[in-house]
Amino acid sequence: MQYDNDAKQLKFEVLKKVAGYTFEGTLEKHIDEIPYDIIPGPVPTFRCCIYREREIIRERITSARGVNLPEQADAGIVGVLPAACEGCPISRFTVTDNCQKCLAKKCQAACPFGAISITGKGAYIDPAKCKECGRCAAACPYNAISDTMRPCIRACPVNAISKDAYNRASIDYTRCISCGACVVGCPFGAITDRSNIVNVINDIKGGETVIATFAPAIEGHFGNANVGQLKAAIKKLGFAEVYEVSLGADATAWHEAQELKEALENKQKMTTSCCPAFVEMIEKHFPKLIPNISTTGSPMTLVSRYIRANKPGSKVVFIGPCIAKKLEAKKVADTADYVITFEELAALFSAKHINVLDEAENEQDGSRPGKNFAQSGGVAASVAQVLDDENFELPFSCVKCNGAVECKKALMILNAGRLPEDIVEGMACEGGCVAGPAGVETVQKVLKNRTKLLATADKRGIKENIETLHDFSNINMHVPHNVG
Repeated sequence: MQYDNDAKQLKFEVLKKVAGYTFEGTLEKHIDEIPYDIIPGPVPTFRCCIYREREIIRERITSARGVNLPEQADAGIVGVLPAACEGCPISRFTVTDNCQKCLAKKCQAACPFGAISITGKGAYIDPAKCKECGRCAAACPYNAISDTMRPCIRACPVNAISKDAYNRASIDYTRCISCGACVVGCPFGAITDRSNIVNVINDIKGGETVIATFAPAIEGHFGNANVGQLKAAIKKLGFAEVYEVSLGADATAWHEAQELKEALENKQKMTTSCCPAFVEMIEKHFPKLIPNISTTGSPMTLVSRYIRANKPGSKVVFIGPCIAKKLEAKKVADTADYVITFEELAALFSAKHINVLDEAENEQDGSRPGKNFAQSGGVAASVAQVLDDENFELPFSCVKCNGAVECKKALMILNAGRLPEDIVEGMACEGGCVAGPAGVETVQKVLKNRTKLLATADKRGIKENIETLHDFSNINMHVPHNVG
């Protein structure tokens, strides 16, 4: 696997090494060698010196093993790698050469904290006094004051990131929704998610019945590999069986449609529940709206319950592009035991020298609407399809939130009691799950590949799939909210 992003490439190389040695059973023996294998030296390639580069690799190994760094005992799903957090401007507002040393001194007059002085070279902002309010930049008639916000702070949709006493990024986990926007936004790869690959591999090697499930977004992320090829490749890793989570998406769509019927009849508003970052946004930032969240389990949860009902005692591993699913696995009872990402799956394939495109008979578990849960608007379309199939005549409207910013805006309007639509479809990633933070391909490539792959899927219906082809009649479809 070769990324065009060096930060992702380093993460991949570490995951690959950790996975390979774990499969061999020699991780502890080789763990101290990995930094030297990846950074042989003596010339540094991306930081000040090879010693710092190797320390970053050591921190990545810790995260790859699923362990918190010593400074992050209470860390959430994502965490900051202290040695890697560097290079961002410590002062957000700085005066550029555009300063004309004007007589009006509007920047100085606008600052309520006395942080701006006028020197012979122009205005100067004292970083010790500056509170980053931005009034000086807005007041300058020459746009001479640059606003350079840290990429991670800019990326976070819920203002969960700030600077600590050492000017490193710091995450407020009472606000964090584990969406992974900061992971993608950091150009140094200094924020990362903890991995479960060591536990998964050890369970497989230990003789456990470990069953893999993969998100609908997978089609297109591994080139033109179809579902059958992906299942065959994943089985080669040691998984007993492999299921498409689009099967669970069909169950989610059907049950959520029944909930929507009831909400419409009672003139109540409702939100979808399959995006864990969207649900977390509601629970942490709009708690008044918790009763409006659909209580239908996510596709990951429902397919996990279906598997355990038919394969008692098995462990379930969800594979997807979503970091927030790792949070869902911690919060929701009887969902997947572990979550690994497409990035981590690619590293496992590479460690075991598995070619995903090896020939295999194509298979299908979910319907086309279930597969389309992966894209923005797909959940609402599936729910509407169920209601149409059931000849439900009461009209309804839906706002489809494409990304966390749109989610936040819609929830603010709903919270104020002014949302005209009946249901909010919330997806924290722009474009939907196909654009998840832990994917392996660009969205453009994924969508191009998906068009070809989904065209080969059969036309089974949602209700047919969960009543005739698969039996969900005894599966608990509900999940409580505001858990943990």
